[in-house]
Amino acid sequence: MTQYSYKYVLVLLLLLGIFACSSTVNSPQLQVGAQRSEMYLPILQGKRVGLVVNQTSRVGDKHLLDYLLTLNINVVRVFAPEHGFRGDHDAGAHVSNDIDSLTGIAITSIYGLNKKPSPDIMADLDVVIFDIQDVGVRFYTFISSMHYMMEAAAESGGEFMVLDRPNPNGKFVDGPILEAEFQSFVGMHAIPVLHGMTVAELAQMIKGEGWINQAQDLKLTTIANANYRRDMAYDLPITPSPNLPNGQSIQLYPSLCFFEATPVSVGRGTDFPFQIMGHDTVALGAFEFSPESRPGASLHPKLEGRLSKGIDLRNSTIQGLDLQLFLQAYQQFAQQDLSFFERADFMDKLAGTDKLRIAIEQGQSAEQIKQSWQAGLEKFKQQRLPYLLYPDF
Repeated sequence: MTQYSYKYVLVLLLLLGIFACSSTVNSPQLQVGAQRSEMYLPILQGKRVGLVVNQTSRVGDKHLLDYLLTLNINVVRVFAPEHGFRGDHDAGAHVSNDIDSLTGIAITSIYGLNKKPSPDIMADLDVVIFDIQDVGVRFYTFISSMHYMMEAAAESGGEFMVLDRPNPNGKFVDGPILEAEFQSFVGMHAIPVLHGMTVAELAQMIKGEGWINQAQDLKLTTIANANYRRDMAYDLPITPSPNLPNGQSIQLYPSLCFFEATPVSVGRGTDFPFQIMGHDTVALGAFEFSPESRPGASLHPKLEGRLSKGIDLRNSTIQGLDLQLFLQAYQQFAQQDLSFFERADFMDKLAGTDKLRIAIEQGQSAEQIKQSWQAGLEKFKQQRLPYLLYPDF
């Protein structure tokens, strides 16, 4: 190799090194709110703290509860939402009051009959922290639990803090806006099915829009994610609930959850919940599966023990809110003169309106249905702007 060749190689290596350093500098690592302890620990000093947490509430390899206790933060109560404090309860299963065996701290259920803690419980707290991984879909009930806890804090004169986490469906804003008459625990706010916001942004909107009692009295603090964009890919490090075991199920959840109001199974009680769909008498496809009871995930699931035929969606590229599978299944049931909307009231609660169900029954196409809610989505996008913590798109 000549002298000039050596010089050429050295210059090339130098340029590659500069480029690599530049790429690192321009790609800072994502930090979720809980990791940014320097921003919230000073606020907690000397205060009685309550936590709304589950298995996703982690700081590194530690649960937020354990992490705060090691720093001598006075955590006096844990509030357990759907699926429980450790995330091992089936969807809809009763969550009871308890004592955490590791720390001796009281656990109060906020799922079931008592979704909002009593004033005497709140009187023992100065600040409540919400730190739960959401999936960005209106009918995923953790944001409903946040609503009630925000209201309880406002009514008691306490503080409420949200440690933010990314929205794995953050780049989508789609679906009908919830109408007030269809408000329920699976949909409490006038937002679309896919709202494209993080939990901290939603908390700011709930307060700012006055969607809770005494909203003006609530002292709200949000700890944003660092180096986060709402359109970035984010693989959840911890399963958010037993039936959303991976990123594929989370991507399909907005499109498949409407099947919960029908006779069609979405794979609860299998190895692939929210990644397959099918029925035992209406063959929706060639893929075969038989749901079985799985304590902590799906106890006595729909079509338990029945051979069902449908579609394997584990490699599907469906994202956002796709209505095609739902419309096709409806048409196949109609062809056999079988009831599809066997729980019409639940369908309307999931959709936040009866207009979606009625449009399907009238034979409207997916394009016609989606067009019908565009005006509402544009209004919502403008309405949410003051509450966004990260750039819009």
